[in-house]
Amino acid sequence: MTYQDNFTLPTEYLEQLSEQGSEYLPELIRILVNAAMQIEREKHLGAGWHERSPERRGHANGYKPKTVQTRMGGITFDIPQVRDGGFYPDALEKGLRSERALTLALAEMYVQGVSTRKVKAITEQLCGTRVSSSHVSRATKELDEVLQAWRDRPLGPHLYLYLDARYEKVRQDGQVRDAAVLIAAGVRPDGKRDILGVSVALSEQEVHWRSFLQSLVQRGLQGVRLIISDAHTGLRAACRTVFGGIPWQRCQFHLQQNAQAYVSRRSMQGEVAEDLRTIFNAPDRATADAWLAQIVKKYEPSASHLATWVETNIPEGLTVFHFPQSHRRRIRTANLLERLNQEVKRRTRVVRIFPNEAACLRLVSAVLMEKSEAWLTGCTYLNFEGSDVIIPSPPS
Repeated sequence: MTYQDNFTLPTEYLEQLSEQGSEYLPELIRILVNAAMQIEREKHLGAGWHERSPERRGHANGYKPKTVQTRMGGITFDIPQVRDGGFYPDALEKGLRSERALTLALAEMYVQGVSTRKVKAITEQLCGTRVSSSHVSRATKELDEVLQAWRDRPLGPHLYLYLDARYEKVRQDGQVRDAAVLIAAGVRPDGKRDILGVSVALSEQEVHWRSFLQSLVQRGLQGVRLIISDAHTGLRAACRTVFGGIPWQRCQFHLQQNAQAYVSRRSMQGEVAEDLRTIFNAPDRATADAWLAQIVKKYEPSASHLATWVETNIPEGLTVFHFPQSHRRRIRTANLLERLNQEVKRRTRVVRIFPNEAACLRLVSAVLMEKSEAWLTGCTYLNFEGSDVIIPSPPS
């Protein structure tokens, strides 16, 4: 290898580097990148500093400082500006890509359920520089614009609407409280599943549900033929207000669980569960009603409270018989959302207690957005071709 002694750096820079060693490198990088950006601006404008030229395509407009985190710490560069905009130096693009990559990595680590303290420790090891908790928080907030756009995106026809709520621990005014996370999912006319929206508030009362459902309608949700959910009191009242007249299917899985509260003897639990499955698996509504009447009569002598509860509540889980048989297995329960909630819980349980509602909404939204994209690009969930479900025309 031939030794090269043709250095193009000014002697003063070489002397500084010789005296200070690696400590002078950040300053040297700043000087070199600033000079490269200055040359880029001159080429972009078609003229040098104070140069009169008929090829000039604009005018310089000073500099704007920007600090970029590097392996040698933060370096503040002077980014050349042009009066009419439209210019950004390529010399800094590599540094900006690294900065964006770091920001996205921090945000993604938070979405994956890594605590702020752990993110701070990991990034210090990876980047060789200290990253404050406030830096991590600012990085995660950069997700907000994208997540808000996803939550506000226009909706269209969805034939089946699934609704459910889960709870997360949120700190408010020095106290840890349960915040209700409301989630809506649906099945589109093309048979694809989609997550329609999410809302977080320290209540699951009717007003929260009603506001959430109204927001779905305002975003264009239409064509709903069936609502599937558990029997949340606030949810049912809100559905009657916002979706009055649309049939409701009470989740059969939750019905079976609720029935066990009225079983007085443990030895009867299996028998009761089997009897309810017999009703739910009936070939048609008439047969289901007949078996329901028989089971009510069966338990009246020995478990009157159970018999009364079954007679009153089980019919709410039989609406599914008015829909195509090929769809019933997937619309008779809210299991679609139960599995989704398990995925959300896997991420949120690492955080345990959110500092506020906004942080909870950010993480849950990111998880749901990711899942929604997987659903829309995945397999068809239900086939509506040749079914009796009326498919609404798309809005004009």
